[in-house]
Amino acid sequence: MVARAITSTVVGLEPRRVDVEAHLISADLPSFAIVGLADRACQEAKHRVQSGIVNAMLPWPARNRITVNLAPAALRKEGSGFDLPIALAVLAGSHQIPIGRLLEHACVGELSLDGRVRPVDGTIAVADGVRRAGLKFLVCAAESASEAALAGIQVIPVSHLAQAVAYLRGEEEIPFAAPPDSGDFEEPFVCDLAEVRGQERGRRALELAAAGDHNVLLAGPPGTGKTMLARRLPGILPPLTRDEALEVTRIHSVAGTLPAGRPIMLTPPFRAPHHGASAAAIVGGGAVPRPGEASLAHRGVLLLDELPEFPRTVLESLRQPLEDGVVSVARVGGHALFPARFRLVATMNLCPCGGRGDPAAECGCSPQRISAYREKVSRALLDRFDLVVAMPRPRAEELSAPPGEVSATVRSRVVAGRERLRDGDVLRRTEAASTLLDRAVEHVPLSGRGRARVARVARTIAALAGADSVLPEHLAEALSYRSPLGVPAA
Repeated sequence: MVARAITSTVVGLEPRRVDVEAHLISADLPSFAIVGLADRACQEAKHRVQSGIVNAMLPWPARNRITVNLAPAALRKEGSGFDLPIALAVLAGSHQIPIGRLLEHACVGELSLDGRVRPVDGTIAVADGVRRAGLKFLVCAAESASEAALAGIQVIPVSHLAQAVAYLRGEEEIPFAAPPDSGDFEEPFVCDLAEVRGQERGRRALELAAAGDHNVLLAGPPGTGKTMLARRLPGILPPLTRDEALEVTRIHSVAGTLPAGRPIMLTPPFRAPHHGASAAAIVGGGAVPRPGEASLAHRGVLLLDELPEFPRTVLESLRQPLEDGVVSVARVGGHALFPARFRLVATMNLCPCGGRGDPAAECGCSPQRISAYREKVSRALLDRFDLVVAMPRPRAEELSAPPGEVSATVRSRVVAGRERLRDGDVLRRTEAASTLLDRAVEHVPLSGRGRARVARVARTIAALAGADSVLPEHLAEALSYRSPLGVPAA
């Protein structure tokens, strides 16, 4: 007897349909085998499925040779999400649930030994695959049901294998899960920009970065507030649109980094990896391609604190996603694409000891040490920063001054500026501004990439100012953010 259950697996971020076929035949020597290029977690499903069925008070087909095929056989299957479909296929093959009704549903979930159904990573991607396959119903763990409902299908939440069987037999009615409502959970805490005293130029750069999706490098001595300022960029970003929220949620679901109790991410993500992270951890990869920090920061902020401390190979791997907004991971068995359109914020000292640029400290670094320190970051990568800001040590009167603008006030200007930037027919450069830009190409100097980035920053400045066109003063301010570190364009 052959029975079939339908599920999906996730390759990169894309769902692929998988048919779980169970063949049961009477045999004097019972056995249970799983075929179809299954990894170790899938192979171990044999033990979880058998124990789960027995503990759900359902008869195990003991006098049978059971063969489970995960089709297509050429597609590698990974993870424990196949437990529930394997169990239901075996039960359908032994005439314990209707085969036809099972084929109307897709299913995904891990089984515990006592039969409980546990959530798995990437449930929203699996649900999207179910929708693409033309099915309307998905049976999954109750904990991930609201997340799956975001894909636009009918989701049946179950907490135990026995409950799933009762539903498929028609013995129990289970209400469909509803998509999450933003009012059902609290917004995550975000640091406020008002906590930063002084550093007006740094605050201005952050506002420009938020409005125009620019990359920022904050450079200066230790203790000047570089990291403190960088961590407050998410607080002035506008909330994600629904499409953006679903996109970000899908990435974090596949990576297993969705915050507890938050089945959808409504605010831009913020990632700050340690400088000891590998290239695969930053841009994604591994034997089984997984999204890295660059993709986890998609539509949000990636902070690289102490930029020169990161291995150069890691930093160079960011050049392609910074340009293309996507990470392509190629492996022998295929390739995966991960979106990675983020705002890069980095901090660094001006010298290895940190004393350079600090009037209260004496720098003992030789020119050779300073040169070697700065060469840890390539000119090509530095050229991809639209805004480079020198961060001086705040004066005493600045530290004792009243708090500055709160993040909410700055965010309102950012939202207004982004609306103006969306209108492609406004904010054109005046002739005087174009002449100034052409002169800057020769005297700064600027590469072709640098010229385009200066023009983008000038357009953002004009949008925030509410101007009708890009004027020379807007372009002059944009040029002032080109590398105070003395690093020429690549």
